[in-house]
Amino acid sequence: MAKAIKIKKNVEEGLFDFLKSLLEKEKINGVFTLKKMDDNGAISYSLITSPDEFKDAVPLYPFMPVNAGKALSSFTLLGKTEEPIAAVLRPCELRAFVELVKRAQGDLENFLIISPTCGGVLSLNLMGDKNQEKIVSQYWTSVQKAEISPDTRETCQFCENFLPINADITVAALGNKDLDKEFILFLNSPKGEEFAKHAEGSAVSEEIETKEINEFRKKREELREKFFKETGKEGEGLKSLINIFAPCLGCHGCSHVCPICYCVLCDFDAKTHEYHSASLSLDLKNKGGLKVPTGNLLFHLGRMTHMAVSCVNCGMCSDVCPVNIPVATVFSKVGSSLQKVFNYFPGKDIEEPAPQGTYKEEEFKTIGEQ
Repeated sequence: MAKAIKIKKNVEEGLFDFLKSLLEKEKINGVFTLKKMDDNGAISYSLITSPDEFKDAVPLYPFMPVNAGKALSSFTLLGKTEEPIAAVLRPCELRAFVELVKRAQGDLENFLIISPTCGGVLSLNLMGDKNQEKIVSQYWTSVQKAEISPDTRETCQFCENFLPINADITVAALGNKDLDKEFILFLNSPKGEEFAKHAEGSAVSEEIETKEINEFRKKREELREKFFKETGKEGEGLKSLINIFAPCLGCHGCSHVCPICYCVLCDFDAKTHEYHSASLSLDLKNKGGLKVPTGNLLFHLGRMTHMAVSCVNCGMCSDVCPVNIPVATVFSKVGSSLQKVFNYFPGKDIEEPAPQGTYKEEEFKTIGEQ
């Protein structure tokens, strides 16, 4: 049984009030959370330091306009925050931030991390839809029933890592049929306990791994097997990848939104990867035809080599793809295999170095040695 607080309010209102109270009482210097930007359904991650500005905050709104781990990295790239900041992140965003911190791309210190048991996020193409609020309402009904919403990102539908890791406070949402009346905050760290002293609720002892959670995990595992089987169903290897990425326009949007692709200048955007006239002429002479733009498959293979072992399956890459390539599903499939090889779970342990920077003696075998 874990320490927790039961709050007799609906989950959105209750978390809003909790964060606003921390801000008003100056227990924290700011809140990093989602905020409504207009009346047309647009939202954005924002760092809010004024209680007056907090009125438009929507901490659990089911959209991910950017991976919050990538955004927090930009705030802390030059060092830790001077004062405590509360940050509301989904499990994959938190894991992404941990991976970036490992790579000296951010700092976790002075953050109060709050994360929900996650039902996924809605596809970005639904933001601004005339039926957006109806879709959001249907999403919360699915969360209450621990069902998989068909409007969520494909990777969300088969994600098995929907329980937060390394969060100071977990907002229990999935499978709570009374979510519109009450919810539970799990206190996972001394920091979480300290800040939760100000929450208006009653102390309880609860288990986060409920029957509903376990059944939900099984549903996602079944979908994971289905999606992986259908992705590259014509076979494994280069031919399969050529077919999958054939529609690629070369916009590189997938790398720009990926939290693990943090390089200021990607090598694939550099002049060295531009196709020169002499090369075009030679290839045309040898092949009789040439796909334009060139080098798209090499770009995706290069990304896989660099970041698939740390892929957190947030789904940003697929959501921004203009030609609907299932980039996230491919990377999730490749990443899960690589992670098993290296016995590495991205974002789990802040002290565990990323495999790319870790060298073990047994990996340097003599040529011909079995």
